[in-house]
Amino acid sequence: MSKWSLLLVWSISMLDSAFAYNPKVNVTIYGDDAYPPYSYVQKEKIKGIYVDILSAAFTRMPDYSVTIEPLPWKRGLKMLEVGEGFALFPPYYYSDQRPYISPYSEPILKEEVVVMCRPETITNRRTENWPADYHDLTIGVNEAYALGGNAFWQAIAQGNILLKEAKSNRASMTNLYKHRIDCYMNDRLSILWELKLMKDEGIIEQDWTPVIATSVSSEHGYLGYTHDPNNRFHFKEDFVLRFNQALKAIKADGTMDNILDAYRQAYR
Repeated sequence: MSKWSLLLVWSISMLDSAFAYNPKVNVTIYGDDAYPPYSYVQKEKIKGIYVDILSAAFTRMPDYSVTIEPLPWKRGLKMLEVGEGFALFPPYYYSDQRPYISPYSEPILKEEVVVMCRPETITNRRTENWPADYHDLTIGVNEAYALGGNAFWQAIAQGNILLKEAKSNRASMTNLYKHRIDCYMNDRLSILWELKLMKDEGIIEQDWTPVIATSVSSEHGYLGYTHDPNNRFHFKEDFVLRFNQALKAIKADGTMDNILDAYRQAYR
């Protein structure tokens, strides 16, 4: 073989190697650190339903190496707002209140937002009409959670309802238990999960029985991406597309159902 033939073979080989070598893109995704059982920290690791679902989806995205890190919810939102964070889960779809989140992923899970109250608070009080039936009460929510609807926030602005924010489910449930608030608004499963844990740990009495007074809304959780007007995250468009494809795939093949069933069994 001539030296020119050898050179041609070597050149082709180098081109093949160059095209074959395609390092994964490293991506960091942030999750709420205090939203059990959906997303929370245990023994310094982030866990939860959304964590398991997203992790399953990310395994279907071979071009990306994704790390999930926990953050306080308010800090996570701020990182998206200033463009320092790429994506955060699981915001509800509030495009008018959070214009810095764009786009949202395909919907991940449907959650039910409810109001849990101390029984004595709502004795002889109508509770069906939200939020009008809750005037003169103190309602607890987790910090930076935009729940309840426009009428709720208008009632707060007008002084008809008092608002008390706390940093986590546990802090809010503690406020409810210690009569610092009258009612607590959050996702149904998240509230009941925390109530069970606190009873199991002896933090609250086993016979304490707060009641779910009303259902406020049904909301989907999403993976929300920073608006990124300066194109800091050059891979964003491709990542959004491939995550949506992966999410649809794990819904279709039963992977998501298996994850949810495992948590349902644990809660029973």
